[in-house]
Amino acid sequence: MVWINGAVEPAEMALLAVTDRGFQLGDGVFETVRVVAGRVLELSLHVNRLRASAAVLDITVPEDLECRLQDAIAQLLVTNGPHGTSGQAAVRATLSRGPVDGRALLPPESIEPTLVVQLWPVDPIAPELLERGLNLVIADVRRDPASPLARVKTTSRAEFVYARIEAARRGADEAVFLTTDGNLAEATSASLFLLEPAGLATPSLECGILVSTTREWVISKGAPGLGLAVREARLTEEDLFAAEEAFLASSVAGIVPVTRAEGRDIGSGRPGARTMALRALRENAVWQAPS
Repeated sequence: MVWINGAVEPAEMALLAVTDRGFQLGDGVFETVRVVAGRVLELSLHVNRLRASAAVLDITVPEDLECRLQDAIAQLLVTNGPHGTSGQAAVRATLSRGPVDGRALLPPESIEPTLVVQLWPVDPIAPELLERGLNLVIADVRRDPASPLARVKTTSRAEFVYARIEAARRGADEAVFLTTDGNLAEATSASLFLLEPAGLATPSLECGILVSTTREWVISKGAPGLGLAVREARLTEEDLFAAEEAFLASSVAGIVPVTRAEGRDIGSGRPGARTMALRALRENAVWQAPS
């Protein structure tokens, strides 16, 4: 079942107008939220980021957006049944500019937006993946930090799809972007962190990365909880290869170790103790969060 503009319908029967600019032009924004044991995590943070993304593109946002999403998720949790063997679900909220007759790039001033909410069950990360860690490649696609869209989570995902296809073709799990000036940015759907002798390092927001909710948790709560200092900086591939440990951080997967990049081991080539301690801290915080 999916939720479209207030109505819950079977996914195979739900319809969007073919003239919707989200379909025609990728003219929309989205957020993905984690649900644990029926609790929606960090919804206000995701709503704020969705609003900020929409504002960049001048997409109309419903004033009661958070309430609509709460109601939509509650309905989908009931209608979609069990949520994976882990009791978790991933929710995607997509806000497109809406349907417009015509083919002009410049949209009319007044359009009724389309809001779609989808829910998928999330099974636990495979133990063998946590035991071996992720294998990364550096994507051929480059991110431009100067672009006003660099930190907007739009539905135009061609560059991200290309990077994941590239990673799969090269036998890797994920791809990491570099900026146009050669600095590390982020993975296709997660923030990147490196563990150094002095603590954590992560690409700064100046590198055109998303303001990730999980990234913010690592910086403000996770790292301090383990006594780790954090530096946000312009990092290079050599910083990645020289790191003692590395991991990716995202809303749904949480913290996942990285052990190889471009055919080279990161640190010992095994998931590091501090990475796994951070993962445990994050999962404990998620499962014990108040309702």
